[in-house]
Amino acid sequence: MAIRGPRPESWTRAALEPPRACGAAPLPKVQIKVEPEDFRVEELLSFTPSEAGPHWLLRIEKRAANTPWVAAELARIAGLPLADIGYAGLKDRHAIAVQWFSVPVRAQQPVEFWSKAGSEEFKVLEVRANARKLKRGALAGNQFHIRLRRLVWPPEDLDTRIAALRAHGAPNYFGAQRFGREGFNLDRLAGWVASGREPRGRAERGFALSAARALIFNAVLARRVQAGNWSRLEEGDLASLEGSGSYFHVAAIDDELERRLAAFDIHPSGPLWGRGVPQTSGRALDTELEVAREFGAVAELLAMQGLAQERRALRCRIRDLSVEADGSTLTLSFALGRGQFATAVLRELCEFEQPLFEPAAD
Repeated sequence: MAIRGPRPESWTRAALEPPRACGAAPLPKVQIKVEPEDFRVEELLSFTPSEAGPHWLLRIEKRAANTPWVAAELARIAGLPLADIGYAGLKDRHAIAVQWFSVPVRAQQPVEFWSKAGSEEFKVLEVRANARKLKRGALAGNQFHIRLRRLVWPPEDLDTRIAALRAHGAPNYFGAQRFGREGFNLDRLAGWVASGREPRGRAERGFALSAARALIFNAVLARRVQAGNWSRLEEGDLASLEGSGSYFHVAAIDDELERRLAAFDIHPSGPLWGRGVPQTSGRALDTELEVAREFGAVAELLAMQGLAQERRALRCRIRDLSVEADGSTLTLSFALGRGQFATAVLRELCEFEQPLFEPAAD
């Protein structure tokens, strides 16, 4: 079992309570996830299935079930080791989630076998052949349909916030899921930092390192939100290309960069901390180094573990945002890129009367 330690309050604020771009004005509280149908998410694959090969890709709709449980059920049905089952991402249990899984093709289990598989918790919507096992992260993004209940917003306030999301996107914070139930992964990280003893097991170690990187990134983004430049390029920034891991140094701001920024083709970026110093310069680098000093033990741990400096966009583009109001109920539909959190969008609009997620690994 991992050693847990008392986490500093600054960690909690940066990870779980970062500032909103909409400012400090009180936000209305709403109900969400009264029933699983109130939160629907559908994965968007980053590739087209090959339609031939030694694996079946199963497009599955699950209700009130978590991703590892469905994977274990598929392994049981197929008579295969759990390690043979692939999936691209983890999805929350208390929701309707449509996601892809892969299982190796077996002679006695043709496409018709999988078309009829399922239970009360999940059903198979589509079966496609593919050349490879499905890998984690093989997604272009996710489509969301979210119902909020007990609205008390003045219409003009809601319209203002929606317009801001369309124009600027949302701060691309890591959501509470990354930090575990009640911030457990931060406690795990605190224990590692305090004792020098890394968590046992590959998964526990991975959760702690992911939380460490997300903590520093959220803290940098929080500084940019407070400074009002989270959605703008600064000289010295590294501009991140939309939908890509590529980025380039911004020596000066010109009309072409401003046009691309307004079109969400590029974004300012922040550090996923690792060895060495970020390639930013000027005020952007100063901010990142200040945060790294503030969270010095965490930054040092990430460097000692051999992680390289990487980047993540500071804002998330909200695609195809639509809003439907019906009395005291609001339904939001939108798509986000891979690794982006619906919480980043929703927290700019409201607060919740209950936790939004059950943040195990899902």
